[in-house]
Parts: sequence; C-alpha cells; structure tokens
Amino acid sequence: MTRALLPGVIAMAVIVVASNVLVQFLLFDGLLTWGAFTYPFAFLVTDLMNRVYGTAAARKVIFAGFVTGIICSLIGTQITLQGDGYTYQAVAFRVAIASATAFLIAQLVDVAIFDRLRSGSWWKAPFVSSIVGSAVDTAIFFTLAFAQFVTFFGQSADAEINWAWNTMPFLTTGPEAPLWVTFAVADWVLKTAIALVALVPFRLIVGRLVARVA
Repeated sequence: MTRALLPGVIAMAVIVVASNVLVQFLLFDGLLTWGAFTYPFAFLVTDLMNRVYGTAAARKVIFAGFVTGIICSLIGTQITLQGDGYTYQAVAFRVAIASATAFLIAQLVDVAIFDRLRSGSWWKAPFVSSIVGSAVDTAIFFTLAFAQFVTFFGQSADAEINWAWNTMPFLTTGPEAPLWVTFAVADWVLKTAIALVALVPFRLIVGRLVARVA
C-alpha cells in the first residue's frame, strides 16, 4: 500500500512546492497569482487517493503535503526580497501559519465529505468535497493571514501584512472593501471553476487506477 501511494505523495508534494513558488507571481492587477491555478489540484490528488485507496491512504498523502508545505514556508521565511525601496520576507510568518493550518483542515474536511458521498453519483463526491474544502481553505487562510480583527499574532507579524488592510473596489468594480476580502473571493471563484474542470481527469485517472489495483 505504501508503495502504491508514492505517486500520490509525489504529486501532492509537487503541487505544494509549485504553488509556494508561483504564489509570488501576480495576475490581473494582483487579484490572483499563478499559484492559485495549481493549488486547487491538491484536492484532486486527495480525492483520487480517497476513491481508489480509501480515507486512511488519502490522509497519509495529505500529511505528506502538509509537511512539504511547512518546509517550503520555513525556507520562505528565511528568504529576503527587495521591492519599492524596502526589504521583506518571501513568506511572512503569519501567512506561513495560515497556509499550513488552512491546508490541513481543508484537506481533512474534503476527505470526510468525500467519504460520506462515496456511494452516490461518481461526480458528486469529488465535486462537493472539493467545493466545500476550497471554501474552508479560503476562509481559514485569508482570515488568519490577513484579517485585521485577528490580533493574536502580534504587531510585528501584523506589520508584514497590513498592506492587505488597504481598500479597493470589491473585485475592481464594487464598493470599497479590504484588499484581502477581494483576493479571497477571487481565489474561491477560481477554485470552484477548477473543481469543475478537475472532474474530467478525476474520471479518467480513477478508471485507470481502479483497473490497475484490480
């Protein structure tokens, strides 16, 4: 079983590492990052492992991704970048904590929901679990990482992310709202779209893996 899970572990690690790197590159005036396009596929990997090998196997793959994410964040907090006349860490401490927390909780929620819907239509478990998991991930990450009312990280940590408290038109066209709220909604909309698209590779890959296991 452990050897069978290796492709899932590797795929999850690749997605986590790629997302940590690509999050540095902004799109659409900062509404999204390239990392937002790769990260949702972590739910696809989890759902594939869950469908073929069960919940215990899926959780092992999740914890592998969790450890990989922590390592990436620790490395990122030690990298100093320069821009607009000041220096800053590639990954702020508060953002690193939020990322790891959101990943672990959201992925475990995905596993639990998928398992409850396992016996229904083939698309229902991966789609619903990914939608709910993505919503949980987005809510936890952006709240812990950027919300002004979250104060337990301390002033020094807040100083690294207080740019997200500035306001802009919501999704560039609506009423004024904090930057982080607009980023959160744009992120979740993209995750929802990718969850729908991911049903195609889910169906194809599951067919091959089930045949191979059988």
